[in-house]
Amino acid sequence: MRVGVVYPQIELGGDPAAVKAYAQAAEGLGYDNLVIYDHVLGAVHEGREPKLWGPYTERDPFHEPFVTFAYLAGITERLELTTGVIILPQRQTALVAKQAADIDLFSGGRLRLGVGVGWNWVEFDGLELSGHFRRRGAREENQIALLRKLWAEPVVDHTDEDHRIDRAGILPRPERRIPIWLGGFSKVAFDRAARIADGFIISGRNSEEVSKNYEAARRRISFYGSTRAYFPVWEVHGWQSTGDQLREMSFRNRWSEMPGLITDEMVDALCLITTHDELPAAIQKRYGDYATRINLEFPRDEEGEAVTKKIIAELHAISVPT
Repeated sequence: MRVGVVYPQIELGGDPAAVKAYAQAAEGLGYDNLVIYDHVLGAVHEGREPKLWGPYTERDPFHEPFVTFAYLAGITERLELTTGVIILPQRQTALVAKQAADIDLFSGGRLRLGVGVGWNWVEFDGLELSGHFRRRGAREENQIALLRKLWAEPVVDHTDEDHRIDRAGILPRPERRIPIWLGGFSKVAFDRAARIADGFIISGRNSEEVSKNYEAARRRISFYGSTRAYFPVWEVHGWQSTGDQLREMSFRNRWSEMPGLITDEMVDALCLITTHDELPAAIQKRYGDYATRINLEFPRDEEGEAVTKKIIAELHAISVPT
């Protein structure tokens, strides 16, 4: 099993020095990949119609993933660079093909391109691509087809609803087919990933920390569970009414009350919370039959780093489905 880590952009406050330190520390600890999220514009949520339902606002900092990975390609040696995810429909497809190709070349074939359709229509408007928001799923499919052509063929003659390329191509091209993984939470996203993607993007030291993290998980579930993108998860478990209640409470800014709707049964079903010593075995038991990759929280001290190295080694030893 391969083990990755998410770069905590919001928590680190956009600190440019932290990017190098974090990536090199992650590589030194034995992590296999580093995941970076994508938002070009953060938007004020209040007074919008239709409402913005995603979790990020104008106060949340994001480094641009392609620029960041071009930098990290030169200062890391082994770490896979994963976008989790690039909001593809709000970007120009040929430019994404060129940027991704160069990063893959600069890094020696270490890019994994995770893409998604996004939720922030204000961001689409600000990037002058507002006409694509309502049909962003269909556009993403067209974009993925064109990306693969541009990476593989010296001259492309391509026409679809979103593109017209008249006998042109990018050079240099990547030396391999860059893997494209899809992110999302809806049945449509799952189906799209199954049809056209190469993959899909989907603890504590002791009992005291486990208890603390349990409540943190409850708060996080209530926060993300208030967004429509997570409603299919509620539906699978028969808890759709909880999602509806959380969404209504979020509109009324009743954030502190929302964790009260999340029962222990919900936390146990949606999270894997255990001690560090038991984590590898618990991951293998719950996810070993179908998961090939997992992302972990990054340690904050020397003791945590030592434990993390041990966990990564044990996870690497888990056989995964092929």
